[in-house]
Amino acid sequence: MLLDTDKDKLELIESQIDILSIVGSCTSTGALRDAGIDRCDLYIAVNPDEDQNITSTILAKRLGARQTIARVNNSEYLEEENSEHLRGIGIDSLIYPERLAAEEIAGTLKTSGSRQIHEFSDGRLQFLSIKLRENAPVLDMTLVQMAGQYAAENFRVVAIKRGDKTIVPRGNDRFMLDDMISVVTKPSCIPAIFAMCGKQQHEIRNVVIVGGTRVGVKTASLLEKTYNVKLVEPDRDRCILLADKLRSTLIINGSGQDLALLREEGIRDTDAFISVTDSAEINILSCLLAKKLGVKKSIAQVENFDYISLAESIGLGTIINTKVIAASHIYGHTMNVNVQHLRFLTFSEAEVFQITAGAGSRVTRHPLKDARFPDNATIGGVIRDGAVIIAKGDTLVQPGDNVVVFALPDAIKKVIKLFRE
Repeated sequence: MLLDTDKDKLELIESQIDILSIVGSCTSTGALRDAGIDRCDLYIAVNPDEDQNITSTILAKRLGARQTIARVNNSEYLEEENSEHLRGIGIDSLIYPERLAAEEIAGTLKTSGSRQIHEFSDGRLQFLSIKLRENAPVLDMTLVQMAGQYAAENFRVVAIKRGDKTIVPRGNDRFMLDDMISVVTKPSCIPAIFAMCGKQQHEIRNVVIVGGTRVGVKTASLLEKTYNVKLVEPDRDRCILLADKLRSTLIINGSGQDLALLREEGIRDTDAFISVTDSAEINILSCLLAKKLGVKKSIAQVENFDYISLAESIGLGTIINTKVIAASHIYGHTMNVNVQHLRFLTFSEAEVFQITAGAGSRVTRHPLKDARFPDNATIGGVIRDGAVIIAKGDTLVQPGDNVVVFALPDAIKKVIKLFRE
């Protein structure tokens, strides 16, 4: 059930997806009751207005909602000492998309040659996506040939994105030019994976951020502890405010599209360029300009879904979308199994997540080659008592194992059933 005050917006959404809607305010007890809040298993308030979300979530809980999530714009709410108080007034979980985006940006800088990277079980297993260019040694190899030449027992290729299609590869599938390959690996094997993909990692020291938005400020506050950070913002008053808020970040009043300014500020010595203004067009153009000037790592915030495939096809670099990141966080709450670290992939319709195998679940009864795993899903690795196992056909998942799974949408329900007790 979708509740909103905008009737036209609801009608548009109903024409695109199978969903029930009701016109009304989320802070109206009458509207909440009309929506059946007393039968609600999960209530999610994600309006732009933080106060409205908090108020409606408290009301929803009082009226019978079993679990509640509210979107906020203030990081103070996320501090641990506040969590017990918030639960006491009816807010079970908070989501701050801009903070999640900043954390994802910070994570991508750890492995400079990849488009996307996600960590599981405190980094014991890592998921990374890499674009194959002309110099990749694995081009035209099948997965079987690649496994024979490289240390494939330490990693598993779980997906190939080719054009608009995502493939869960099998042994005879070949790597082709411009493929985006996704790999689940042990951290120690990342250099070998980069070598087979023709990539070189470079150390990141100097970072430029364009945009003094909430994402930009949170990113700068995370990065300034480790890197030399400059933040470019066109609004002078905003610059003054940010100078007081950030400790060691150098604030520059100007435009991220000003070529003369970028050169003056040493863009050629910049290791990573991050554009997170409120305009997807500006972010894309700024990152393309930075790449033209020799910056190796670029990250653009692209909220317009129509632009994501375009940005990926022109080799823009890493793409951040706060809607996708927030949806990943929320979606994990809808599953009635133990799912952690679920991520929707920006460049694909697929998902990667960590799930715990239940006692007596079907996935624990046979080795993976005999487990009838869905065709559009695959297991990348298993964490058992802190030890990492890269999945192979003879791997037998045991109850309590944490398993990293890559899956396309039509396989998700089938995967969940395999892991359910």
